[in-house]
Amino acid sequence: MSTMVKPRTFGYFFQSAGSSLIRNSWMTLASIGTVAVALLVLGVFMLLAVNIGAMAAQVEEQVELTAYLADLSSQERARLENELKAIPGVAAVTFVSREEAWQRLLEWYGEDRNFLAGWEEDNPLREAFEVRADSAFRIADIAKAVAEVRGVEEVVYGREIVEQLLSITRAVRLVGIGLMAGLALAATFIIANTIRITVFARRREISIMRYVGATAWFVRWPFVIEGLALGIIGAILASSVLAWGYYFAVRSLAAAIPFWPFVAPWPLLQRLALALLGLGALIGVAGSGMSVRRYLDV
Repeated sequence: MSTMVKPRTFGYFFQSAGSSLIRNSWMTLASIGTVAVALLVLGVFMLLAVNIGAMAAQVEEQVELTAYLADLSSQERARLENELKAIPGVAAVTFVSREEAWQRLLEWYGEDRNFLAGWEEDNPLREAFEVRADSAFRIADIAKAVAEVRGVEEVVYGREIVEQLLSITRAVRLVGIGLMAGLALAATFIIANTIRITVFARRREISIMRYVGATAWFVRWPFVIEGLALGIIGAILASSVLAWGYYFAVRSLAAAIPFWPFVAPWPLLQRLALALLGLGALIGVAGSGMSVRRYLDV
């Protein structure tokens, strides 16, 4: 059976879909509202996932190890630095002198550094190289390689903390993906149920259309357009609320939590709106397709 549709018949399809939406106005409003809420929750999780991902990426980029050195000459230190840079996975190597380490210690204790008085002349701190990995997941292997380099006395990188951090970031990303997939599926079934009610209400009309020879796609198209409209309108409402809420949330929270790397609203919100519109259209068509295929023998 041909699925081709003549251009002039699209006017009928849109008119039929619009009439159905208007005729069942309360059901239409309830469906749009439900879809909008589902996409809104989905969008919130998407924004949370993006910001948590940004935070995790920043933390992972800052994961580094410290290689404390033996007493080395400047030539030996230069040789050791070159060997460290040559280790696979090393992104940067920074030398920290005793004097710089002492200044960092003073800054760390701030006003409570009085107990350090008298140690300036006999600085007990050691020279070190700070080694940053190109990926936090390679830090353990890099630590082993650094420890074997001649001139390195001790390697410290907080193994337990790093492993816990990586486990948490992986779990957060997996949970975020799972929640987004579940909410998208829920929105699809919401639209499917809405179209199912419309199909049931118009079953007599559809039977007559099939009896006089209407093709399968001639019957399907109005429902596809109706589902598409429900998905897109719901996505527009959800995107509008998300854009307004995220913009003002970032403005307020950025001042209260300055250390958190919030993702800038633009162009994130434009991309999110496009993603929700595409998703809304997709689940609208999918939902209507599921309903028509299940409840119509077409």
